[in-house]
Amino acid sequence: MTPWEAVAVCAAGVAAGAINAVVGSGSLITFPTLVAVGVDPVTANVSNNIGLVPGSFTGAYGYRAELKGQRDRLVRMGMGSALGSLLGGLLLLVLDPDVFQIVVPILIAVACVLVVVQPKLNGWLAARRQDAHPDGGPWLWLGVFGAGIYGGYFGAAQGVLLIGLLGSFLDDGLQRVNAAKNVLSLIVNATAAVLFVIIAPIDWWAVLMVALGATLGGFLGAKVGRRLPAPILRGFIVCVGIAAIIKLVYG
Repeated sequence: MTPWEAVAVCAAGVAAGAINAVVGSGSLITFPTLVAVGVDPVTANVSNNIGLVPGSFTGAYGYRAELKGQRDRLVRMGMGSALGSLLGGLLLLVLDPDVFQIVVPILIAVACVLVVVQPKLNGWLAARRQDAHPDGGPWLWLGVFGAGIYGGYFGAAQGVLLIGLLGSFLDDGLQRVNAAKNVLSLIVNATAAVLFVIIAPIDWWAVLMVALGATLGGFLGAKVGRRLPAPILRGFIVCVGIAAIIKLVYG
């Protein structure tokens, strides 16, 4: 990795850390950036996951005020996130790499669609939130487990998925839902990172650059990101996602 490529990866990490704290989908920036600088897609996914862990932590810490009173349910759901992440990480490492290259463009496309429809999704969730279970119930746990599998395999837009799930089943405000999403995303990324460090191929320079950027980005996202115009943020994520699909399919 050349110095300029390292700077580009670090800058992508800043953007990803900030976006993950506010919306989710930061991997739609860092993953294609790593692929663009020549990192193998599976290694890029693994290295990106590990590198984003510090940013996930700073993003969750920045929402600590909204986390008050959520400890018990986050402990329960966190177990589902951890188990799902382990399964997803194992699938990434066991399945043929060609499967990853086929599946990931589809996952990115789905993630982009989720980012686009999120405003309408949030409106639908708000309309039915009055009937939601106060603690989510078993269906939410299973949904979080499934999101953990997705996050362990390929984490882009797992935050959007989690916001949709938590908003559907919890009788709580969107900011507290977003705070819970940050904690669960942290658990997924950290669990997968431990697995990958033990048995997966890793580009440690990529990890370092993503981690440096994402740590700063997590703080910025928690403090400043909520003031950014949401349409601009979504448009940027979708453009990067489309570029990633083109790169993976035709590159």
